[in-house]
Amino acid sequence: MNSSNPIFNHITLNYLSKCQTLSSLKQVHAQMVTTGLTHHTYPLSKLLYLSSTLALPHSLTIFNQIPNPTIFLYNTLISSVISSTNRKCETHLAFSLYERVLWDKKIRPNSHTYPSLFKACGSHLHGLALHAHVLKFLGLAYDDFVQTSLLNFYAKYGNLGVARYLFDQIRNPDLATWNSMLSAYGSGVTSEEEDTSVSMEALCLFTEMQKNPLVKPNEVTLVALVSACANLGALCQGIWAHVYVLKYNIKLNYYVGTALIDMYSKCGCLDLAYQVFDGLPERDILCYNAMIGGFGIHGYGHKALQLFEKMKFQSLVPDDVTFVVTMCACSHVGLVDEGCKVFESINENYGKEPKLEHYGCLIDLLGRAGRVQEAEEKLKGMPMKPNAILWRSLLGAARVHGDLQVGEIALQHLLELEPETSGNYVLLSNMYASINRWEDVKRVRKLMKDHGINKMPGSSLVEVNGAMHQFLIGDKTHPWSKRIYSKLEEVGKRLQQYGHKPRTKEVLFDIDEEEKEDALTYHSERLAIAFALVASDSTAPIRIIKNLRVCSDCHESTKLISMIYGRDIIVRDRIRFHHFKNGTCSCRDYW
Repeated sequence: MNSSNPIFNHITLNYLSKCQTLSSLKQVHAQMVTTGLTHHTYPLSKLLYLSSTLALPHSLTIFNQIPNPTIFLYNTLISSVISSTNRKCETHLAFSLYERVLWDKKIRPNSHTYPSLFKACGSHLHGLALHAHVLKFLGLAYDDFVQTSLLNFYAKYGNLGVARYLFDQIRNPDLATWNSMLSAYGSGVTSEEEDTSVSMEALCLFTEMQKNPLVKPNEVTLVALVSACANLGALCQGIWAHVYVLKYNIKLNYYVGTALIDMYSKCGCLDLAYQVFDGLPERDILCYNAMIGGFGIHGYGHKALQLFEKMKFQSLVPDDVTFVVTMCACSHVGLVDEGCKVFESINENYGKEPKLEHYGCLIDLLGRAGRVQEAEEKLKGMPMKPNAILWRSLLGAARVHGDLQVGEIALQHLLELEPETSGNYVLLSNMYASINRWEDVKRVRKLMKDHGINKMPGSSLVEVNGAMHQFLIGDKTHPWSKRIYSKLEEVGKRLQQYGHKPRTKEVLFDIDEEEKEDALTYHSERLAIAFALVASDSTAPIRIIKNLRVCSDCHESTKLISMIYGRDIIVRDRIRFHHFKNGTCSCRDYW
C-alpha cells in the first residue's frame, strides 16, 4: 500500500488523531513512513502537532528529518511550541525556528507565522522588531488575524493608543477581535487617572459593538464589560450585563461569577455581590478572593475572616491574593491581632515566605492602628527591600497619627524611589499644614515645583439615571453648573445651621480661613453630591467614586448631608467604601 490509497490514508490519520502515548504515535509514524504519507504536508503537520503535545523533542527529531520543510510545517511547529507548558524554554525554541525560516531562501514568512510569535514576545523591543518584520515580509496588506495579534501585543505592554488604532483599521472585526480590544482596556491601565478614562472607553466600545447584529457577546465580552463597570461604579450598566447573562443562558462560570461579585462590591451593593457568590454552583479561589475583598472594602472585617476560614474547609488553599484581601479587611476595621495571625499563617501553616505585598498589608495594618513605630520596625526588618508602596503606607500612617519624624523619614525614601509622584509630597504637606508649619509646607511645594510635579486633581464620578457624570475640584464645565453651585450654597447654609465647622487644617495653602472654607466647598465629591441632590430621585441612593482619599472635612460634611436631606450616600474613595446614612458613616471614622 502507498499514499495513493485514500481509504488507508484516512484510517492512518484517524489512528494518528487518537494517539495518547508516544509509543502509539511512533507506531503510526512508522506506518506513515511505509506508505509515503510523510512526503505530504498535511499528514506531516498533524504528526508534528500531536508529537509536540506528547514529547516535543520527538517532534523536533521528526522535523529535522524533513528535507525541505514548507512554511506551513514551520508555522505548525512554531505554534505547537508556543502552546507548550514550558513557556520560557519553548519561546526561545520558537524564535530559533523563526530564524531558520529567515535563513531559508526558498520560503518566506506568511500571515500564519506571526500571531504565535507575538504571543511569545518576552519584551516590548522584541515585539517592535517583529512588527518591523511583518511590514517587511507582508507589507501593509496583512490580514485581520495578524492585525489582531499586533493589537494584543501592544495592549499587553500598555500601549492602548496603538492597539485602538490597529483595531479601528479592521473593517469587520469578529467577536474575538472585539474581545481582544475590550480586554485590553481592562488590562492596560497604568494609573488611577487612566483607570476611569479607559473604563469609559471600554463602555463606549461595547456600545459600538452592540450596533453590529452579527456579533453577539460571550463570556469573555461580559467579563471585560463588567470589569469596566466595576472600575467606574456604573451599577446600571453592570446590572444590564448581569441580566444579559441570565436572559441568554450564558454560562455563569468562575470568571463571569468573579467579575459580577467584584462589580457589585465596587458599586456599593454588597448584598447583591453575596447573592451572586452564594448562587454559584462551584466556587474557586478567585470567587472567594473577590468576596473576601468585597467584605473588606465595605468594612466587614469579621465576615471576611469567617469566609477565609470557610474557604479552607472547602479544601481550597489560599493564594497570595487571598492573604492580601484578608489582611486588608482586618486593616480597615482595626482587627490588628487577627491580621497579624493571617500574616504569620503564611509561613507557619502554608510553608510559604511572605511576599512584598504581604509586608505592605502588615505595615498598613499596624500603621492605621497607631502602632507607627512598630510598623517602621517591621518595614526595616523585612528580608527584601521595601518599595514605594510600603513607604507611602508608613507616611500615610504617620500623617494620620501625627508622627512627623517617621513621616519625614518615609518621604526621604519616597523621593529616592518615586521623585515624580505628587501624592508623596501632598501627604507630608498635609502634616505640616495641620500644625501650621507653613514654611515647611512652602519647602515641600518648592520641591514639587523643582521636580515639575503637579498635584493630582480630585475627581469624582456619580451615576444619575444610568449616566455617569464626572467632576473635578472647582469644576464649572457641567451643563447644570449654575444649579449645582446654587445647591452648594444652600447645602453650606444648612450645614452651618447644624453647627458644622469646616476642618481647614488639611488645606495646603497659608491663606485666610474663609478662603480655606471655599476651597473645601468645591471639592469634587461635594459637586457630585450637589448634582445628585438636584438631578436624581429624592429616594435614590447617591453613589460616588472618588480617585483620592476623602478628606476629613468632606467626610464630616457628608455625614450631616445624609441626615439633613434624608439620602443614603455611598462613596468609594481610593481606600474603601463609606456608607453615609442618618448622620453616621459605616467606617466609624476609622479610615
